[in-house]
Amino acid sequence: MTSTSAKSPLAAVSGLLCFVLLVGGASGLLHEWFGWIHFMGFVRFLVPDGYEVYGYVVMVALGAVVGAAGDSLARRARS
Repeated sequence: MTSTSAKSPLAAVSGLLCFVLLVGGASGLLHEWFGWIHFMGFVRFLVPDGYEVYGYVVMVALGAVVGAAGDSLARRARS
């Protein structure tokens, strides 16, 4: 299946980064709060010890910002 609109490489990278930050931050928060999910465990190396909850919240917020910027970039490239 092919797409009729080409997606810029920067928009694709920002989409991937958005996904990693959102899912990693959310799974980190779930792990801190409930202790039962260990999906994307590598994100624990991105936050300092003692500030895990704050770090994961920042990751989720940053993922939302990167996703919005990538979407804006993709819409600008189409027009």
